[in-house]
Amino acid sequence: MNQLLSVLENTFGYKSFRTGQAEIIQNIMLEKDSLGIMPTGGGKSICYQLPALLLDGLTIVVSPLISLMKDQVDALNDMGIAASYINSTLTYPEIKQRLGEVARGEVKLLYVAPERLETADFLELLRHVRVDLIAVDEAHCISQWGHDFRPSYLKLAETIQGFYPRPRIIALTATATPEVAKDICDLLSIPDEHVIQTGFARENLSFRVMKDQTDVYLLEYLKTNKGQSGIIYASTRKEVERLYRLASHQKLSVGMYHAGMSEQARIDNQEAFSYDRIDVIIATNAFGMGINKSNVRFVIHAQMPGNLESYYQEAGRAGRDGLDSEAVLLFSPKDAQIQQYFIEQSEADITYQQSEYLKLREMTQYAHTEGCLQRFILRYFGEEGVDCDRCSNCLDTRESVDITVEAQKVLSCVKRMNESFGKSLVGKVLTGSKDQKVLQWKFEQLSTYGLMKEWSLKEVIQLIDFLTAEEYLLASKGQFPLLSLSPTGIDVLLGKKKVWRKQLIVKQIVEDDELFNKLRELRSDLADEKNLPPYVIFSDQTLKEMVEKQPNNSLEFLQIKGVGQNKLDKYGELFMTTIKRHNESNK
Repeated sequence: MNQLLSVLENTFGYKSFRTGQAEIIQNIMLEKDSLGIMPTGGGKSICYQLPALLLDGLTIVVSPLISLMKDQVDALNDMGIAASYINSTLTYPEIKQRLGEVARGEVKLLYVAPERLETADFLELLRHVRVDLIAVDEAHCISQWGHDFRPSYLKLAETIQGFYPRPRIIALTATATPEVAKDICDLLSIPDEHVIQTGFARENLSFRVMKDQTDVYLLEYLKTNKGQSGIIYASTRKEVERLYRLASHQKLSVGMYHAGMSEQARIDNQEAFSYDRIDVIIATNAFGMGINKSNVRFVIHAQMPGNLESYYQEAGRAGRDGLDSEAVLLFSPKDAQIQQYFIEQSEADITYQQSEYLKLREMTQYAHTEGCLQRFILRYFGEEGVDCDRCSNCLDTRESVDITVEAQKVLSCVKRMNESFGKSLVGKVLTGSKDQKVLQWKFEQLSTYGLMKEWSLKEVIQLIDFLTAEEYLLASKGQFPLLSLSPTGIDVLLGKKKVWRKQLIVKQIVEDDELFNKLRELRSDLADEKNLPPYVIFSDQTLKEMVEKQPNNSLEFLQIKGVGQNKLDKYGELFMTTIKRHNESNK
């Protein structure tokens, strides 16, 4: 353990392991295959980067996206660690050169896509190279029940089984339901007792749901947080382009990213974002897994994604450096219709589609719950938590109103319709609609017909969504879920239980600080000089600690989290001089 801590401090600049890291690394050193489930920003990469330095042979990191490879290899090389990657962005001569470096033992970590392990030249290389560790990043891609299943990951499992001698295996993911975790373990032959789950809660991330917000809110948010790094997700290319034009017209520092753009345009925009040349990237989920930028202060979903796994992974790209950050969902009912269309158009079998409809319903209920948002997410992943006291629901100061009578009207209507119909038709009956289907089933003869005619259909459906999210109503599986009463709903209908319902503010996430901005400028200059993303030099968290502790010698500078000997030698004098000059000018 002392040796591990020594490498952690001297190479990576950290004095202690985060939760779960030490256990996973010790498993690797003891040749125990493991699955690590850690939240985004939980420090998954160190779980294989550190042991790679101690093992004699090569560590292969299987990663699904080229963006992650380049960012991590750049960061490792800057720390003096021999790392490389092979992917489709390289020419054949470049690939051949890198394979030669691996064969000569000049590389400790090699990042590849799962498809690479199937190519003849790579398999030939592996016959002559000792592979001690294979790290499967974004391991949920291997499970057909995961939100981002990739068939190439299934073939990866077969390829690994063919290695001789078989290397150690470490699988890592931020988002895995119990079902997905079991799938990963079965496919990679990882024993259940070697699953290390650190908990899904993110202490520095606050969640917010805003319903039916207009573009004005989004623009105001961006203006209020000008200078902060953020990601805005939309479900379609068309919406990405619309939001980009909208923000650009307001002279905001934005770029865009979607699969319909040329590869070069995507690369250029991603680099502009990674290198802090633009503040905000507006993107589809094509701008996805493995974005390694640590100083993202906010993630806004302008449209709701199709499931909570995708949402939590994308939202988790905010605050990877541990500083306070925000995840905002701008919810509109039509978002669910878009996601439903995506499911309908998929070529997946009926069993998989039914599973996706169920996930979409859970995502919609997240948008309608009035309970703690983080607690709702944790429960989805099979973990029971406590109220976070920082999400928009926990901080909602509106007074709770007794809506038991209104709830009873809805519940009674569902019951009188024999619990055999969906929310749309229930809403039409309650509002007194003359819709053909209402008349066809003779629902105009029900005592609940028109009972809420002073309400709009939209308002009634929102109430039904609230009652479903709070589990007074239950929705069946499938594309068109049917409503039924839960035991709690029956108690409400019988007058044994009351129902209460609450009838947002853009905040500045990081306070402006003169010294912090000076250190950021220095970091940016160094990054440009070295052609690296700024956060590879130092994270925002490290700069903030410099502001707080204001080190003035090498020993004090080494006490800053994220500073190792390598960083001290390269940058220590420059940053301490900037701090010293700032203090002298403010005397």
